[in-house]
Amino acid sequence: MIVGAQQSKSKAAMKIPVSGKYIVVEGPIGVGKSSLARKLSNTYGAQLLLEKSEENPFLERFYRAPQQFALPTQLFFLFQRVQQISEMQQLTSSPNGCIADFMMDKDPLFAELNLDSDEYRLYQQVYQNLSFNNPVPDLVIYLQAPVQVLLERINRRRVKYEISMDLKYLQRLSDAYTEFFHRYRASALLMINAAEINPVDNESHFAALVNHINRIDAGKHFFNPLVEAL
Repeated sequence: MIVGAQQSKSKAAMKIPVSGKYIVVEGPIGVGKSSLARKLSNTYGAQLLLEKSEENPFLERFYRAPQQFALPTQLFFLFQRVQQISEMQQLTSSPNGCIADFMMDKDPLFAELNLDSDEYRLYQQVYQNLSFNNPVPDLVIYLQAPVQVLLERINRRRVKYEISMDLKYLQRLSDAYTEFFHRYRASALLMINAAEINPVDNESHFAALVNHINRIDAGKHFFNPLVEAL
């Protein structure tokens, strides 16, 4: 989903030095990446590219019967990503840049987690034969939180097919994200414990986060608003 960005009226929105860059907000289900991506998009006046998981006709069936519907769910997302990459290539050339709530690298991560060995081999063959040129983010913001916090937030937002999500599945997904970003070196990385802060609803947390983002050039970073305020 491409959403026309609006200029924020808050003081934190003024003359952001990183305006024009491609920033990705990532993390496991329920961590709050879409909400933060929207707010950053408004702040930077950037284009917003959202994951369109609600358009996947297999997703609800996957949560009910994972083994039966894992492959069609994953293949739908893969083909959807290819289309979104072409949109992303246009948006990242915008003077105000692009904020996305997903990265292409997550697709193989979910595939390896959800598919059996034969299905994963088939997925890899399809993936390797697709032609796409995925833009590399200037910055990835990785939100993480304990699994129990994720589950509470998932239940709070009341998406029908997510409510019965298995705690063990969430743990495996969270562990997969942790391992992936432990090895991630493709771009600057900002890691945030989203259980401890609320940059979407807390303006002081958000202002500290924006200030921190403005100073990032490369490497791996960690964000703590209490330290930033000192």
